[in-house]
Amino acid sequence: MPKFAANISLLFAELPYLDRFQAAADAGFQAVEILFPYELAAKETRRALLANGLELVLINAPPPNYTGGAPGYAAIPGGASRFQSDIRRVLRYAQVLRPGFIHIMSGYAAGTDALDCFVQNLQWAADFAPQQTFTIEPLNPMSQPGYFLNDYNLATEVLGRVDRPNVGLQYDSFHAHMIHGDALAVWERFHPSVVHAQIGAAPERSEPGRGPTDFAQLFAAMDDAGYSGWVSAEYAPSTARTDATLAWMRR
Repeated sequence: MPKFAANISLLFAELPYLDRFQAAADAGFQAVEILFPYELAAKETRRALLANGLELVLINAPPPNYTGGAPGYAAIPGGASRFQSDIRRVLRYAQVLRPGFIHIMSGYAAGTDALDCFVQNLQWAADFAPQQTFTIEPLNPMSQPGYFLNDYNLATEVLGRVDRPNVGLQYDSFHAHMIHGDALAVWERFHPSVVHAQIGAAPERSEPGRGPTDFAQLFAAMDDAGYSGWVSAEYAPSTARTDATLAWMRR
């Protein structure tokens, strides 16, 4: 059975941010991921992690643009200097938070120029911080219209061109189903490139057990593939309290 982490940007959202760490630990999670941990000083988040014996699996990059810009732009031509500046900022957080992975978001773009830009920015980040592992994740076009990295085949092409040992694929069962129609088939085809996995049930991105994906079969396939990384619960709970949606984990 895989080892599970909680995405506390979505889970336990009924609680204040710093209280979510204890709630995750009390629910049996030993690790968490945080989409954008940039609103508080990194030391406050680090203190909450240590107080509850939690590992930090993943954060997203770049930080949000609070002036209203796009949440990711690694594939948008012409923004290399801003990308590099923001990655340096993310890495300053990472020095304190020590996340296993940093997910670099492609942003909203299309075409060969965008592909070239994305590859070059990923290569720069990988070479600038060789000790840090980065991920890329396909997001489905229904939830994220216009997002550049919207297909697992494209992600494979990007990884082949980047060709860095510290850049890998981030699998998400919700997005995989929405893009390709079968989350298990996507896992079976692309798992050799996967360094981090997330789960949520399509089509509502709710807890496992509410959609067409057979998660017991998916977890067995992860075991059969020898996947030993974290599987992070990244879904929108269907009830007011996250605890009420965790039967899938207890089973």
